[in-house]
Amino acid sequence: MLRQASTTLVVETRTRGLVEFTRPVAAWLGQQGIASGLLTLFVRHTSASLLVQENADPDVRGDLDRFFARLVPDGDPLFRHVEEGPDDMPSHIRTALTTVQLSIPVADGDLVLATWQGIYLWEHRLRGHRREVALHLLGE
Repeated sequence: MLRQASTTLVVETRTRGLVEFTRPVAAWLGQQGIASGLLTLFVRHTSASLLVQENADPDVRGDLDRFFARLVPDGDPLFRHVEEGPDDMPSHIRTALTTVQLSIPVADGDLVLATWQGIYLWEHRLRGHRREVALHLLGE
């Protein structure tokens, strides 16, 4: 019989960049008693995104930030939406180019992630925020 569970995790960010939050997701999953299924994560913001990424070498995260800084620079005169500063519209574009939702399989009560994969919230704003990530687990 299929069961489901849901919660909201808060991820605090300090500045632009990737914040790994695999451990709190795995800890919550372990409390649910569901061995097999699908976990969906959804970030409830338009200037942050989610991704599964390499969690061993911090240069990967830095390289991603530098690439996006080149791709969508802050303060570009093209943008009209600058109400919250020069990073306002670039943060929305960065979110549009990435994703706000992930689906991760669950097997034997664990996330089906590879050895060097972690779950990240990518803060696209220059200052820190309190981000909410909704989790929904469906399985048996």
